[in-house]
Amino acid sequence: MIKIENLNKIFNENTKKEFHALKDISFEIDDYSCVLLKGISGSGKSTLLSIIGALSKPTSGSIIIDDENIAKLPDLYTSSFRASKLGFIFQSYNLFNHLDVKSNVLIPLIPLGFNQTQINKKVNKALELANITHKIDEIVLNLSGGEKQRVAIARALVNEPNIILCDEPTANLDLHNSKKFIEVIKKLKSLNKTIIIATHDPIFDTCDFVDKIINIKNGQIVE
Repeated sequence: MIKIENLNKIFNENTKKEFHALKDISFEIDDYSCVLLKGISGSGKSTLLSIIGALSKPTSGSIIIDDENIAKLPDLYTSSFRASKLGFIFQSYNLFNHLDVKSNVLIPLIPLGFNQTQINKKVNKALELANITHKIDEIVLNLSGGEKQRVAIARALVNEPNIILCDEPTANLDLHNSKKFIEVIKKLKSLNKTIIIATHDPIFDTCDFVDKIINIKNGQIVE
């Protein structure tokens, strides 16, 4: 279970430009569930997702994952936590366009000490799950937007994380590729992954695999 308690995030604290991005956020996410963080741009959902993913720290409050408050972890340990526990799928893909698909997908494995045989096995498994195996040797620059998103999905899966975090994953996709993305997420849900999606795309509203929708407005949870 992921448990968020009294979470606050203030940017430019104690200055004239102070901005309260998150205000007393509290909720729980059950293991193996799919949760939507819904809200318009600037609502605070992406900030919340980055804190859950240990990419940034809250001003106050706690994020309990596997009985550990990751908000209190030193930076060295948060890097290790992300590498072993989390997979990220970003709106802009965050791929290296000059590298081939395989090289992009294996990057999260580099600090984990696997040998080449293990790396190849994990990469192939991730590519298969994301349905992009046929592009393994293609340079990313030559891929379509939908194909780049599937490479990003494979990279998120390659370290076999229990938690998948998605930040506006369909924002740069057309309807056809958005539906393909949803099918992949549905498959991941069936594999007992915990999935958190920050989005304002209404395409997710009718997905039968979504267990909870958390609406966020002006940095607060609203009913």
